[in-house]
Amino acid sequence: MTELPDQSGNAAGRDHDGLVDWLVDEPMLHEPILIVMLSGWIDAAGAAAAAADAVSSECKTSPILRFDDDTFIDYRARRPVMELRDGVNNDLIWSTIELRAGYAPDGRDILLLTGPEPDMAWKKFAGIVADISEDLGVTQLVAFGAYPFATPHTRPSRLSCSSPSTDALAKVTFIRSSADVPAGMAALLEHAMHARKIPALTIWVQVPHYVAAMPYPAASVGLLDGLAEATGITLEAEELRNDVGPQRDRINASIGDNQERLGMLHQLEEIYDTATDEELQQGPELEMQSGDDLADEIQRFLRDQN
Repeated sequence: MTELPDQSGNAAGRDHDGLVDWLVDEPMLHEPILIVMLSGWIDAAGAAAAAADAVSSECKTSPILRFDDDTFIDYRARRPVMELRDGVNNDLIWSTIELRAGYAPDGRDILLLTGPEPDMAWKKFAGIVADISEDLGVTQLVAFGAYPFATPHTRPSRLSCSSPSTDALAKVTFIRSSADVPAGMAALLEHAMHARKIPALTIWVQVPHYVAAMPYPAASVGLLDGLAEATGITLEAEELRNDVGPQRDRINASIGDNQERLGMLHQLEEIYDTATDEELQQGPELEMQSGDDLADEIQRFLRDQN
């Protein structure tokens, strides 16, 4: 179980020349698992962020380290928020990348790397994360991501994965895709950890493309279930799980008896139900323009409901 001292200071380990600020002295961790969710890359429906929030809440995480903003954040892209009250500039709230520590319900130690994806110095950042992971005895990295896909909301959310390690891939049942796509920081962290012989895996959840701009708790639950398969850590995430059914009902109500929308949904269901392993890896070829129209209607419906 994690025990974090109250006093601040520099934790034992490598000196990173002011690039990190330790908030505790020598965090006492036993073979922690590092979970990563850095915002700024693909996160359809905010599903990965919601899953990370559930991890942070249920594992009772607290910050133990912050990365230097001046080194890794572009303030023109992520301007601080000025807290202005009656003309008084009370405070500036900065975008910050931090490492948090807590423990899972089964008592295992958890580290959560969260905040915005670095805007610069990616290789330096990945190297520091790998150094710290070695120093703290991290045994595994799992990152979260979510992407829009031609999949129906009436079926369970499918998961895909990436890792430099074929051994890590062999331990999970997720889809293994083949594609050349722009990479996020999680991909670089996979390689940095793999070079230190620390197993690293990113879990991606498919979000129906027509709801990708609104909360979709079923995808967040899918990521947490994937975390359980990859690490054995099971989280209740009661609030997220309780929201799955009502959100599905709201989407169904927005579709109603519109035959064009129902036709698209049935087509997606047929593709989902009959897809071969090869098709799952490549993704179905489906015209998605109607999905944009449906998304507009669903969003209008949900705004009216609220």
